[in-house]
Amino acid sequence: MGFLPFEQEARAVVVRRHAETSPNYGCRPEERPLAERLQCGIIILDKPAGPSSHQVSAYLQKILGLKKSGHAGTLDPKVTGVLPVGLGRGTRIVHSLLVAGKEYVALMHLHKPSDEYKVRKLLAEFQGTISQLPPVKSAVKRQLRERTIYYIELLDIQGQDVLFKAGTQAGTYIRKLCHDMGLAAKDDDGKPSGAHMAELRRTKAGPFNETVAVTLQDVTDAFHYYENGDPRMLNEIVLPVERGVAHLKKIWVLDSAVDPLCNGVRLKVPGISKLHDNISPGDMVAVLTLKDELVLVGKAALDSHALLGGKGVAVVTEQVFLPSGTYPKNE
Repeated sequence: MGFLPFEQEARAVVVRRHAETSPNYGCRPEERPLAERLQCGIIILDKPAGPSSHQVSAYLQKILGLKKSGHAGTLDPKVTGVLPVGLGRGTRIVHSLLVAGKEYVALMHLHKPSDEYKVRKLLAEFQGTISQLPPVKSAVKRQLRERTIYYIELLDIQGQDVLFKAGTQAGTYIRKLCHDMGLAAKDDDGKPSGAHMAELRRTKAGPFNETVAVTLQDVTDAFHYYENGDPRMLNEIVLPVERGVAHLKKIWVLDSAVDPLCNGVRLKVPGISKLHDNISPGDMVAVLTLKDELVLVGKAALDSHALLGGKGVAVVTEQVFLPSGTYPKNE
């Protein structure tokens, strides 16, 4: 069984300054009212084949009566699987998820017969760093770039159909991966066998997998019960926005530092209470309150050692999530 990089990291929390958080302000994410989560939360959809990711996000927005929603990581219309959708202010969380690793189960059709040994060898050749030219129809500039295949596992072979699972760096095109593997596969005459992607399903997007994915019909039913006084089903479906940064390294700040951060002030080292011990400069990090509320996402300016004993700017802010005034200015 393969793991994405963040799933293998050993993260320990180290304390810079022991502190308590006031019960008078803020709220632990798991205790946040459903009405608030609907305005700043996340739903993990099991995207059906047919509509585009944008259309699916729009359907969800209409079902819940929201003014804004946004998906993380486009899936082609025929592709199914895990599609995180941010709700309201939570739409900003998609930026953190776009750069997270993904996992797919793909059905590749070889254009010529091959035995299992050759197929296993072929898959092994594409594990690690590969060079990939994005397809003609893609959202990025079409130039050769390196991508990492974290793991690739053969699941089944039936005739010329190969079912495999792959964990990949964000921005890896599985359709192109199948095409490139077809060029690398050789027949008995040494000529490229050729291959194409027949079916594709995304099974992981960052910290989310199929176990938490729900259908649009599930959401429709849950919202109907919610409007009729039974919020239990919708409570399980609408996740706190903090779940969207489970894959990021974290820094927890003092209550007194929260409101300045919400108003655009950069986090300085003295405002830190505790942090993960494996942070490096340039890492994307989540800055949390001592109640685990997501304050902001940004890039670490220092490593963990310097954050524990140094001074200066600790994190360069990229996106603020917690509304100003949640914590007092001089608490």
